[in-house]
Amino acid sequence: REGMKWSDGEPFTADDYLFVYEDIMSNEELSPTFPSWMTDPNGDPGSIEKVDDYTIKFVFGTSFGLFEQILAGPSASWINDRPKHYLSQFHPTYANADELDAMVAEAGFDEWIQLFGDRANWQNPEQPHIWPWVPTRVPPEIPIVAERNPYYYKVDAEGNQLPYLDRIQFDVVERADLLNLKAVAGELDMQFRHILWTNYPLFIENSEAGDYRVMRWALAEGSNCLLHPNMNHQDPVLRELFQNKNFRIALSHGINRSQINELAYLGLGEPRQASLISQSAYFKEEYASRYADHDPDTANQLLDEIGLTERDGEGFRLRPDGEPLTITIEYAPVFGPWADAVQLVTDHWKEIGIRAIPKEEDRTLFSQRGDTGAEMDMGVWIMDRCLTPLIEPWYFFPFKGGTPPSTAANWYTWYTSGGTEGEEPPAEVAAQYALYDQIKGASATDLPALAEEFFDRASEELWFIGTVGALPHVGVVKNNFRNVPEEAVSDWLQQTPGNTNIEQYFKRQS
Repeated sequence: REGMKWSDGEPFTADDYLFVYEDIMSNEELSPTFPSWMTDPNGDPGSIEKVDDYTIKFVFGTSFGLFEQILAGPSASWINDRPKHYLSQFHPTYANADELDAMVAEAGFDEWIQLFGDRANWQNPEQPHIWPWVPTRVPPEIPIVAERNPYYYKVDAEGNQLPYLDRIQFDVVERADLLNLKAVAGELDMQFRHILWTNYPLFIENSEAGDYRVMRWALAEGSNCLLHPNMNHQDPVLRELFQNKNFRIALSHGINRSQINELAYLGLGEPRQASLISQSAYFKEEYASRYADHDPDTANQLLDEIGLTERDGEGFRLRPDGEPLTITIEYAPVFGPWADAVQLVTDHWKEIGIRAIPKEEDRTLFSQRGDTGAEMDMGVWIMDRCLTPLIEPWYFFPFKGGTPPSTAANWYTWYTSGGTEGEEPPAEVAAQYALYDQIKGASATDLPALAEEFFDRASEELWFIGTVGALPHVGVVKNNFRNVPEEAVSDWLQQTPGNTNIEQYFKRQS
């Protein structure tokens, strides 16, 4: 809007968005692949047009009703953070070629795109932003510091300039357990991320001495320990088994979710299937309960009907090729008590003759293995994005990721490439991909029915297996740190705590 400025005082206008579209998105060196969120349901790229200095228009070749939601999500957020007046000096369309080459060499890079990427980065304290605070001390220096943006575009109801806080300091710790120790001791003003449920009693016990309050926001996770069976496994036998819906149902019925909730999650969650959270507009009760009851008899019957009737001397089932049937469950212990949860799953599956082996990994290695998915039997990740899931519906059709790990890298590549790469999926999967394309183009009138069909199918097909969800997002907040809401929904798509009016947080002076 008119009068809006970057943190260095320069005007923020439609030209900044044209720069994003014309010089970043459409530059094949900077963007070898056009952003998927800017492609319409037919797979064709959209464009940005300038109407006037303070108005832009997104143009697509077909109806794209979901675009407003996608634009509000994290995938598109970067387009608000590319100041043309600053970044154009690093772009060959605007910069003198000799001067740009000199800057590239001086910075120790080989190509201009490396320099541009380095400068268009939150860790570059020289780049202007429109954020409430701008980074002034960045890694490798620690602690990280962000200071008040004097040109921030918001005021409170009384007309006071926001944000209230002048400075934010981010301490860096190497491990989650050290972070939790600092929180227990009352050394942090506010912390939610990586605060562990297993420490909840400890936080309550020490809250008075640490002068903090323990808060419980709703967590938009349909399941915390979500099992990802790899339906595109390179092993043809495991691939066929994981693609068999009844095999997935049997594994689900073999899990005692109530025990996992009590022993791994201190009873703080709900035993449930992989599904939306109850706060979602598309939630149905049957989503959370489908195939989620602990029923070893049904599980054993299904496994027998599949043909897995032969067992070894220890009672574990053999594969159709006569080899031992073993499922390795890989995880990186970053967002929950997954070591305990996965161990319990392996214990439960012994009852139905399935040998499972837990395998803990470093997050980087886990992400690398999960990206291709060729060798990973089954991975574990959180089922987040479950409040407004249509923006990024990762857990409602077979997907290719890293974190989360892939469940069907080849199928998803086929979908995103328009069928030119990857492997054509079975009919029920292709139908789900096609339905999502319909959803992306749907009008507000047509969207509810299409969304219901989409989530009904996902629930019935059970491409992912849930354990425990509907957990609170536990956080600690110092008693003098105010305006932090008692109730909120915490989710990646909402960029929590960004959805809690962080500009109005303040520290009460004693």
